Amino acid sequence: MFSKMLIPLDGSKTSEKVLPFARILAHTLKLPVELLEVVDISAATAHVVADKARYLDGIIAEGERASRERLAEVSASFAGAHIECTVERGRPAEAIIARAEAEPGTLVAMATHGRSGISRWMMGSVAEKILRGTSVPLFLVRAGKESAPARPANIKSIIVPLDGSELAESVLPTVAELAKCLDAEVVLGRAYELAASTYYGNEDYLPKYDEILRALKQEVESYLHQKSAALKASGVSKASWVALEGSGAEEIVRYANGHPDVLLAMCTHGRTGVTRWTLGSVTEKVVRHSNKPVLVLHAP
Repeated sequence: MFSKMLIPLDGSKTSEKVLPFARILAHTLKLPVELLEVVDISAATAHVVADKARYLDGIIAEGERASRERLAEVSASFAGAHIECTVERGRPAEAIIARAEAEPGTLVAMATHGRSGISRWMMGSVAEKILRGTSVPLFLVRAGKESAPARPANIKSIIVPLDGSELAESVLPTVAELAKCLDAEVVLGRAYELAASTYYGNEDYLPKYDEILRALKQEVESYLHQKSAALKASGVSKASWVALEGSGAEEIVRYANGHPDVLLAMCTHGRTGVTRWTLGSVTEKVVRHSNKPVLVLHAP
């Protein structure tokens, strides 16, 4: 499934929001872990006034030293796991992608935004660039502002949004294996709604919307029942499904946000290449708006 977990950090507490989940995965899946901080040289240069430029090397070296100290402190919290700490200079997104793609089977686990400054990049844009620019699997946690104490990290169920396509279903083998390791329930979800063209009636003919919607619901439920049965046949002990009336990403996010200890797992077909920063998919909408962690796999 995965051979290693790469955890990019930026020195902020926000970027560390992924760590409770990362510790669960590292322990359960027996994964070696690499903690990575990238010192953004361009960001450092932008914050140094001209008459202080001669001190830039010293500033960068101090940033690297502080990064190594932070990573050493974080590594101590991964009891029993093999930990490697790496500090690199470069552009964060490019450096993370290169590091992740250097070893097949690497899972990148990261929060989706942090703070800027030397070695503290904007995690939002970096995470989105990685989502759009690489084919490695990603475990993303959107770190929002919390007014109440955060719940302890836990994964009791994995919600898999499906749309009837082979692309969406390609995530299922990995989800099945992960569910067995975590002893988690798999919940297959599919949102449905009438196509806009259905409403293009005229005075001579008005579709029977209730009947069409009822037939669509039955079709979706039959599909989900079939896929759920196949999961159970593959050895997943707890598998269920839910049909959601409404628009895809919105309904999936609403459903997931209403349940505790949930992981969303999705497949995307975004084009790879570090210069291709456009995805615009349901996956990206879910990553942006869900307050649950999201596992993103790319289509083979």
